[in-house]
Amino acid sequence: MDEHCICQFVIFGSTGDLASKKLLPALYHLKCAGRLPPEMRIIAFGRRPWNDKAWQEFLKEQLEHYAEGFTADHFADFCTHFHYVEGEIHDPAAYQKLRKILTPKGSTEPDPSIFYLAIRPADFVPVVQQLSAAGFNKEADTRIVIEKPFGDDLESAMQLNEQLHRHFKEEQIYRIDHYLGKEIVQNLLVFRFANLPIEAIWNRNYIDHVQITVAESGGIENRAGYYDQAGALRDMVQNHLMQILTLVAMEPPPSLEADALRDEKVKVLRSIRPIPKSAVHAHALRAQYGPGVIEEQHVPGYADEAGVAKNSVTETFVAAKFYIDNWRWRGVPFYLRTGKRLPAKTSSVAIRFRHTPQQLFRETPIERIEPNWILLSLEPESLKIEIYVKEPGLEMRVRPVQLNASYRRDGEEELDAYEALLLDVMEGDKALFIRFDEVEWAWRVVDPIIKAWGREVDYIITYPAGSWGPDEATRIMDKEDQYWRNQI
Repeated sequence: MDEHCICQFVIFGSTGDLASKKLLPALYHLKCAGRLPPEMRIIAFGRRPWNDKAWQEFLKEQLEHYAEGFTADHFADFCTHFHYVEGEIHDPAAYQKLRKILTPKGSTEPDPSIFYLAIRPADFVPVVQQLSAAGFNKEADTRIVIEKPFGDDLESAMQLNEQLHRHFKEEQIYRIDHYLGKEIVQNLLVFRFANLPIEAIWNRNYIDHVQITVAESGGIENRAGYYDQAGALRDMVQNHLMQILTLVAMEPPPSLEADALRDEKVKVLRSIRPIPKSAVHAHALRAQYGPGVIEEQHVPGYADEAGVAKNSVTETFVAAKFYIDNWRWRGVPFYLRTGKRLPAKTSSVAIRFRHTPQQLFRETPIERIEPNWILLSLEPESLKIEIYVKEPGLEMRVRPVQLNASYRRDGEEELDAYEALLLDVMEGDKALFIRFDEVEWAWRVVDPIIKAWGREVDYIITYPAGSWGPDEATRIMDKEDQYWRNQI
């Protein structure tokens, strides 16, 4: 491992949904793959009155349910890394107990550690304050990992950042967005910058528009308390979709070092044209799922979900349009779309090129040749280019074919996004983590929409669960021949 690798890992919220579904399985898979340092100590911090044995029973139950390839032998080996610490996050005595565990014998100061805050956002600041009061911020290599959301608007994000910086330096703060850990997202950078013919056409002269879609077939599950306050715009657009947009639109960085990469992403966000108050409805649409059918199962509408107010106007679907006012992208619309209870769980970038400048086939049975597409699917993984070829036969007819540029060969294992990002945290690589100015400018982009929708509390359009959202979602598109690309 790298000499900067940190081998003490503390999980706050170790019994919560995020830890059970994502974090603990990712650590388990790293152990099975031989990627976890043998000396790694993992401290599960929780308020339940458990000892190590009780924790291991809980851990086994979660991994049997959420970790692929679970075996008793691997689990027994995995357990040797763990120690459970009981404590309340607001109790200073619990942090002193933690400090004692993390301080090696013969030393008065704890070794550098990773503190993963898999907790609700309201508890970020109290935990950071307690860690600082216990002296964990003195070691420069100590790292704090924070999950989204980073605030719920621009003002709250600025306040959260100010509180964090009172106790820890920016270099110590790792804001995680698991979409950036997906290999296909990183492959987008290689696809763009390692292939000269692609980079040559990646601009307003050839590209008609860009679509970024993150669709979920599931509902809100047991997250009503959070989701009904946040909605799809805050939960998905401000972070996941904006991050993908920056990778599609950024200029080539001078290197792939963390700050060089993030500098280019910030330039994109700063170049996004502000949306005037009077134009919000022309640029963005929100909707909420009603009753419908998903995978042949009838599901309730959002307002009928447990914990959701009957008169809620929280959006579960967003379609929005943005323009990037720079030399490369001026005039090219970027359409972003996300929603729950859609027909499939999929994430994709669909890039449509302009029409050919001359219609050569007017005198043939060809009615019209559609523009070409580049289709990048993040989930499931694929990378395709759609072109047209002549159909066999005497008549001049064409059909679309897809050139599959998917990179994974048979037998090559996929590294989960969380697994990749956890390794980066341990080794101190911040390239795929979010700097605060990225957070700030992403909030600046969506804040006009948040404020406009915050005044509209009486009505929201609905769409049936199992559909691709409301028909009105096409109204934000610039041209009649533009349409949402649902199938990749």
